[in-house]
Amino acid sequence: MDQTTPQNPTEQHPQPEFPDQPQKPPGLESQMDPKPDYGEETYKGFGRLEGKAAIITGGDSGIGRATALAFAREGADVLISYLPEEESDAEEAAQAVQRSGKKAVKFPGDITDEGTCQRMVQRAVQEFGKIDILVNNAAFQMSYESIQEISSEEFEHTYRTNVFAMFYLCKAALPHMQPGATIINTSSVEAYKPKPSLLAYASTKGAIVNFTKGLAQEAIQQGVRVNSVAPGPVWTPLIPSTMPPEEVSQFGQQSPMQRPAQPAELAPVYVFLASQESSYVNGETLGVTGGTPIP
Repeated sequence: MDQTTPQNPTEQHPQPEFPDQPQKPPGLESQMDPKPDYGEETYKGFGRLEGKAAIITGGDSGIGRATALAFAREGADVLISYLPEEESDAEEAAQAVQRSGKKAVKFPGDITDEGTCQRMVQRAVQEFGKIDILVNNAAFQMSYESIQEISSEEFEHTYRTNVFAMFYLCKAALPHMQPGATIINTSSVEAYKPKPSLLAYASTKGAIVNFTKGLAQEAIQQGVRVNSVAPGPVWTPLIPSTMPPEEVSQFGQQSPMQRPAQPAELAPVYVFLASQESSYVNGETLGVTGGTPIP
């Protein structure tokens, strides 16, 4: 259905209960049922990002893939960062960008390593000649019943993926960003309403909100805006690969809309923050939660 057709948002996309579909982390979009909607059939671009160049971490699937597609249809070339084991999803994402008439650069690697992040930025500058948009979207999570079950190693890995990589990439990218450039960090409703079962992940998302507000005040001195997006439940490979089957089957039921968001419903917010339409928005976190209140 065309996006412009009025619809009841609670019924616009699939609702629980979802079929049993266990996956090993990080999960693949191609193995999900139902398949996530990342906007290939519906997203229409209007040239908002014409001539721009973007880096998107976790760009192979979920919110990252939907954003990569939307950016391309708005006129941007895109570097897609992903883990090597996500190659099949990354290839699909790259093809979606290319079908939109824009350049797609695939960059596999582990962003918990600062050297990998620095090489990613160098590759983007080499391929595009500049960096206009940096989207720190990749994330790691696991679900546990108790803090006692979380190993110190995994807690550190969660922070290295979700927070350290963001720091590494912002630090490396900012010297290459000109006035009008933007940084968008993916936070979460978990930053404000943390589930005990997602203790490590939720606390990183709180750190991302704070980091965004702090960096925004510095980066604006060189004309670069920094904002974040706080999604509620979104139907991505992270869900079946990191959550218990009973939670997966009812995923999104806790939202006032009683369903999870589809990645395609998040992408327009990233486009808004990346474009000049949001020129006076800086240091903010925009919630896309289906109605769950956040401060």
